[in-house]
Amino acid sequence: MNQNKIFFIMTINWNYPTSVWVGENRIKDLFQACSNLGITNPLFVTDKDLVNLDMVINIILELKKNFNNLTVFSNFSGNPFGENVEEGVVEFKKKNCDGVIAFGGGSGLDVGKAIAFMSGQSRPIWDFEDIGDYWKRADENNIAPIIAVPTTAGTGSETGRASAIINKETGVKKIIFHPKLLPSIVILDPVLTVDLSPRLTAATGMDALAHNLEAFCAPGFHPMADGIAIEGMKLIKKSLLIAVKNGKDLEARRNLLVAASMGSTSFQKGLGAIHSLSHPVNSQFNIHHGLSNAIFMPYVLTFNKSLIEKRIVSICDYLNLDKNFDSFLNWILELRKDLNIPHKLSDIVEESKINIDKLSQMALEDPSTATNPKKMTIDDMKILYEYSLSGKLF
Repeated sequence: MNQNKIFFIMTINWNYPTSVWVGENRIKDLFQACSNLGITNPLFVTDKDLVNLDMVINIILELKKNFNNLTVFSNFSGNPFGENVEEGVVEFKKKNCDGVIAFGGGSGLDVGKAIAFMSGQSRPIWDFEDIGDYWKRADENNIAPIIAVPTTAGTGSETGRASAIINKETGVKKIIFHPKLLPSIVILDPVLTVDLSPRLTAATGMDALAHNLEAFCAPGFHPMADGIAIEGMKLIKKSLLIAVKNGKDLEARRNLLVAASMGSTSFQKGLGAIHSLSHPVNSQFNIHHGLSNAIFMPYVLTFNKSLIEKRIVSICDYLNLDKNFDSFLNWILELRKDLNIPHKLSDIVEESKINIDKLSQMALEDPSTATNPKKMTIDDMKILYEYSLSGKLF
């Protein structure tokens, strides 16, 4: 951190949309969070890359001082599969766990939340896909309490009521939804994110931006979601480049963590084609979700321009941009350039491996498509993929 810059990070507790404990070194309150929820035998869920880091080892050792039993489950990586959740549920039941600590990036949070949810279900996880009222099929009585601790500032899964899990048989990323997938306590500690690489800081930050942006542009009347989304975008505009250039700037790190949680809170209103296009690419090519969102962002913005231009212009003043659509679009393009994010999908996936027809059908069927400002057709999806491969904007 700049020695000339003095910034005191307060600790504070919020209760929207759930209990959120914010501040430097709040991870020290993890045992207290368990106590508040009556968790005495937790399952600590994190991915196989994080579990061996000194930071995580020390957190687990500290927890073991307070618990007679603490089980760690980490047999999964990014873009998790249904089988990972099933294995975690087996471990949860075998060790008689009574709550879940979901720790890490999007995969750790999504798997942890899904384990807590599925530990009380008899039906397969795919029966709770985010379709209609499928969530009402669930047995709500035995869903385990969840504490979420994000170590990246992107997915916002800590304040979300869903988990993104890939069905290995179909290769499709499914959104599993239930209101009680929302963690009971969230710990936002910027110290946990300081070692995140500039590359991942950039990608996860753009993921948070995509959530706030698409939520704001989604049709429908939801002023609370709109207000949260606008402020989330402003925090990202203020802090993302700073955090990428100086990962130890705790103010910037805190702002990004909060913006990520705000994105997930606001997209209860809906998402759009950025996510529709991303999900098939994530599941088929194991591409980081934030990176794919960043690549698709300007193509979808320009595609939707006729229906979102007035809304975008209405927030330009607040974002300190010239009051026109092109100013907003150019900010996105320049931000991606400054973050070294490629402009084209073909820069990260070999074009010869891409089956546009298959991806387009998957994108059209994605739940995010329903709340895109423009109604989408299969041909629209094909054109968007083609433009993202060539680099052409609408």
